[in-house]
Amino acid sequence: MMSALAERISARLAVPVDSAVEHFAARLAEESGAVAVLFYGSNLRTGSLDGVLDYYVLLPGERRERIWPRVSYREWEQEGAILRAKIATMALATFAEAARGELLDTTIWARFVQPSALIWCRDDEARGAVVAAIADAAQTAARLAVALGPAEGPPEDYWRALFRATYRAEFRVEKAGRENDILAVNEAHFAGLLPLALDAAGIAFERDGERLRPGMPAQQRAGTLAWWNHRRRFGKPLNLIRLLKASTTFDGASRYAAWKIERHTGMPVEITPFRERYPILAAPGVLWSLWRHRRRQG
Repeated sequence: MMSALAERISARLAVPVDSAVEHFAARLAEESGAVAVLFYGSNLRTGSLDGVLDYYVLLPGERRERIWPRVSYREWEQEGAILRAKIATMALATFAEAARGELLDTTIWARFVQPSALIWCRDDEARGAVVAAIADAAQTAARLAVALGPAEGPPEDYWRALFRATYRAEFRVEKAGRENDILAVNEAHFAGLLPLALDAAGIAFERDGERLRPGMPAQQRAGTLAWWNHRRRFGKPLNLIRLLKASTTFDGASRYAAWKIERHTGMPVEITPFRERYPILAAPGVLWSLWRHRRRQG
């Protein structure tokens, strides 16, 4: 039988999406031999086909690459419209390891405690494996949220502490306070999630109306914080290595990066022939411009 957490996640993963998004996922799955395809990001929430669609393509077997996921960009014309997609590809087994917090990675469990949709799946066994992995991601995130958060408070305070810490550990272009935006636009998703994740993780808590008082033992809290500090130190270097790798596999990387930066910061980035051809060499100049832009914004 599924746990209450797994049941909730399974239901959330079944959220309907636009048929064009499903068709694109099926095409990606067929080309790659995937076992499952997840859809996530702002387009999942809004239902819009504008901008860039975000997919995670999960493959059978063990880890294929030391630096994962493999990131690529695709465009597909469907019924006269151009769909644009950023695709992250990795082994389902690695995805599950990362969700459990067993790897140095800080991105999988922090990303997939947020909303996602399982829009293509090979079979029920694969579906069960994805549900289990995302339930593990929720538990990993909940443990750290409680370790970082206050002695007691509403669930939002714990999630806020979690996302503030994980954003700081990575190279991000989002504006300060992004954690508040995540909670505001995904209120229904996070409502009631923390107690279920704590139950599944075996962490006792008391409830007083809308407030929680987790009972994480001091030794477990210290161990969780040590686990996090080790990963936090590697967060930015690992992100940088992934960005460098992505620049060799991510067709259209410069245009995607420019779109992402302008969307989240308001700073337009001109795509020059040099930036299009040499995204790595052009990156320091763009980052310098972004730093100056943020300084001007205060």
